[in-house]
Amino acid sequence: MENWSPDSWRNKPIVQQPVYPDPAQLADAEKQLSALPPLVFAGEIRSLTRSLAKVSAGEAFLLQGGDCAESFAEFSANKIRNTFQVLLQMAVVMTFAGSSPVVKIGRIAGQFAKPRSAGTEVMEGVELPSYRGDIINDIAFNAEARQPDPQRMIAAYHQSSATLNLLRAFASGGFADLHQVHRWNQGFVDKSPQGEKYQHLAEQITQTLAFMEACGINSQNTPQLHETSLYTSHEALLLNYEQALTRQDSLTGDWYDCSAHMLWIGDRTRQPDHAHVEFLRGVHNPVGIKIGPSTQLPDLLRLLDLLNPGRVPGRITLIARMGADRVTELLPPIVREVKASGHPVVWSSDPMHGNIMKASSGYKTRSVEAILKEMKGFFEVHRAEGTHAGGVHFEMTGDHVTECIGGAFQITEEGLADRYHTHCDPRLNADQSLELAFLIADTLKAARS
Repeated sequence: MENWSPDSWRNKPIVQQPVYPDPAQLADAEKQLSALPPLVFAGEIRSLTRSLAKVSAGEAFLLQGGDCAESFAEFSANKIRNTFQVLLQMAVVMTFAGSSPVVKIGRIAGQFAKPRSAGTEVMEGVELPSYRGDIINDIAFNAEARQPDPQRMIAAYHQSSATLNLLRAFASGGFADLHQVHRWNQGFVDKSPQGEKYQHLAEQITQTLAFMEACGINSQNTPQLHETSLYTSHEALLLNYEQALTRQDSLTGDWYDCSAHMLWIGDRTRQPDHAHVEFLRGVHNPVGIKIGPSTQLPDLLRLLDLLNPGRVPGRITLIARMGADRVTELLPPIVREVKASGHPVVWSSDPMHGNIMKASSGYKTRSVEAILKEMKGFFEVHRAEGTHAGGVHFEMTGDHVTECIGGAFQITEEGLADRYHTHCDPRLNADQSLELAFLIADTLKAARS
């Protein structure tokens, strides 16, 4: 915390930041945000840190998933409910298979900003600022839409607030009842072309619930069967927004970024001497660090020292995105060095970002088979190194989109156009997400035994 304040990042070099045309309007939007209530609370954030500490110790598993980028146009109660539902379905399967708690974190209620490989893009000879997410500008390709607008931060805050309100109602109001979630999973097994593969696990869960009921353990007398916890996360990219929602806890005096429970830092913004690292080193939220083929070990070890000098378990999650063909080559030396450093971390696999390809139809897509291959490689590496493969990180939606190819329902390249709705990267749909959860279950069962 030496020489840190919520605005000390402004004295550091910064990348991936929009250029707002009117500094006075930006300052006014930041002032408005600073006066609004926090979206999440310090006690909730501390609870998540404790849960992630159990993941780092091998006593729990992390499931993190949600939209590549939330949008203003697609905001609806049904969309929020569908994503929440699929995360619950996946978590039940993984909890049973691993015989350990599953910590559920959504990429939701704040995942509006996206890093870009270039500051501008050209279409039919016209060059305009890149689309950086709805919190900054609009996806429509015209000069007015692409102008960064600070009032969009206010709109993102209010959408996030409404989303959190609904998520909390779902989590505590009976929608998350374990029996109901299992019935949804049975419906998926019945309709899946590969349902026989999952039937045995589904039957085991049915028998377990029946046994618990016979012992008098049910939703009426056991809140854990009727309620759940879901935390929120997003990439801490737009620091004007993040600073404006940073608050000092009255109980501890510590600073927390109250825009989300967990924040992460990406490949393009994890320079140790830059603004994003400077901001995140001072807030007490759990922090994810994306690591990939470009990761340099000295920089990563320095990041761990900067972001977690006290070596607090649950503070840091390393999210590996290596690519299906390179994970078993690139990940082992990183795992060994981090293990040797003594830093307690959660190891999580992001099998999405390293496996993007372009279909012959021109659509950007991902293959379910490549996603599964990277996850398997991730688990193999940790088994060989004697470390804990702690979680998975998916870009997914509860809607029945057609953005990733393959899977039991065999979405083809020709079928991508049917329901390709993403504003950014392709997402797994509900059926593909559940299919992967059942396949991960086999690995968790093997690790348990």
